[in-house]
Amino acid sequence: MTDLPALMADLERHLGDPDDPDGPMPFSRILRLDEQEEYPHEFVDHLAAWGLYDWIVPAENGGKAVDVQDGFNLYRLVARRDPTSATAMVLTSLSYMPVWIAGTPEQRQHFADVIRGGGKLAWGLSERRHGSDILANDTTARRTEGGWLLDGEKWTIGNATVADVVMVFARTSERGGPGGYSVFAVEKAAVPDGGLEHLPDEPLHGLRGLDMSGVRLRNCFVPDSALLGRAGQGLETALKSSQLARVAIASIAMSCVDTALRTTLDFAVRRTIFGGPVFEVPYSQRQLVESFADLLVTDALTTGAVRSLQLSPDQASIWSSVVKYFVPTFLEETLGRLSTVLGARYYLRSHPRHGIFQKVLRDFAISNFADGNTVVNLKNIALQLEKLLANATAQDPGAVAGAVARTRPLFDPAHPMEPYRPAEQQLFSRGVDDPVLALRSAVDELRWSAGAATGRDAAQLAAAADAAGAIAGELDRIAEEHRKLLSDQGKDAASSAELYDLAKQYTTVSAAAAVVHLHLNAGHCMEPALRSPAVLLVCLERLLKRFHPTRRITGPQEIAEVAAALASAHSDGRLFSFRAFPVNR
Repeated sequence: MTDLPALMADLERHLGDPDDPDGPMPFSRILRLDEQEEYPHEFVDHLAAWGLYDWIVPAENGGKAVDVQDGFNLYRLVARRDPTSATAMVLTSLSYMPVWIAGTPEQRQHFADVIRGGGKLAWGLSERRHGSDILANDTTARRTEGGWLLDGEKWTIGNATVADVVMVFARTSERGGPGGYSVFAVEKAAVPDGGLEHLPDEPLHGLRGLDMSGVRLRNCFVPDSALLGRAGQGLETALKSSQLARVAIASIAMSCVDTALRTTLDFAVRRTIFGGPVFEVPYSQRQLVESFADLLVTDALTTGAVRSLQLSPDQASIWSSVVKYFVPTFLEETLGRLSTVLGARYYLRSHPRHGIFQKVLRDFAISNFADGNTVVNLKNIALQLEKLLANATAQDPGAVAGAVARTRPLFDPAHPMEPYRPAEQQLFSRGVDDPVLALRSAVDELRWSAGAATGRDAAQLAAAADAAGAIAGELDRIAEEHRKLLSDQGKDAASSAELYDLAKQYTTVSAAAAVVHLHLNAGHCMEPALRSPAVLLVCLERLLKRFHPTRRITGPQEIAEVAAALASAHSDGRLFSFRAFPVNR
């Protein structure tokens, strides 16, 4: 197993001091490239030289990718420095997924060599007229002697122009449908003249230096060896690829908020107002503590989700959609809160520390719509909600016992896993969501811990058990409302706004389950100050308020304790995470 803290410390040293203008990757240079809308070639090359691409290439093909959680956390370090560089490199990673899932051993090795040799990949999925509706795609692939002829346009595609290879999703059956699409690896250097044309780069609100363009294919010949998997396997391959993509993009969202919180803390501990630092103003301190708690909630949720890709691939469908909906929408509110605390400095651009806040605020938006927007992911949850709720509320003893056993290693980052096999991921969870099913059992475990504890810990654990129990109890209400919705609207319920609202609420329960399970199972991996029941209680309060906005279960003592943990993490240079990953401030 990888010594992840040591590996991340080495990468952070390679990144250098973000405030040193002469360093390898300083904020000042990052902002200058962003202003000029330049692709960050120098940063991508610098990271490739360290070996970052190795962590997206399977170990069997010469890379180091065995556990998904390694690459996920490494990219968090890159994204907290520059989301544009992180996204540019993640795009190559995600574009390799169709090869990893459906490719032959020879194809997997060939494109692994392309990546490790410095080549870039792009994933040609979306189209101008159809967006996320990939079964409406117009790009076609027609059989010809020795291969295929591709016709159509892919737009907007990250890395489309700078990439050496574009993975193209194309219709191979006139009727289309779920079995009517395939994926082809189009190597630009081998394309005959006139077969591929680059579309203009699209100016972006955030990630301004990213290559977001497209390709137009006209009778573009590719050999039979360019087909990934079977003809007609494209939809399955694309959907399985998206499961990692949806989780991976959460790392960029979390890193944007990490940088925003760090920038705001720099201001809050130095700025004096009303006779003391902003950080000591009770209202501002609570705002900062709640922002820290929001990051910890998403840290817990993504810990389980990333590990589920290996430990519970049959549940990857539901977990990836929960993360893709919940993390961006939850943290979007966090960024708004931090903007308020930062105040007028939020509008200043001359200092890199203020300019970087504005950049991550803009860059964060990509996490809301890339690789399936909010509606797409809520729809995936909504379609599976009936069985998920039935199992979660039935609490069959045998099913719960199995869920508890499978959930423990899911939230223990030190528990070994078999190497990642993305082809084993399933497209539907069939009503199984172990962490949610095991939540009530975890609440009982919290109550037992409260009974065994003394003093303030006992009181805080008991309050945490009550809060987690109340959130688990929301499942009964959600299930009842779901039954009534189906009864009242029949088939129309499947596309109703009410169903999507219930799916949103389910994601909050999932997040609460993750927080509780991580507290119970990952204590030996946590930063000591974050093992405190006060941290658990503040995190659960953030989620309980999504159901009961005015309910408060923490007081000055809990806020002060978590504020001390936050200040320590910031001053000591640690990632805002349950695990003690070192960072340059």
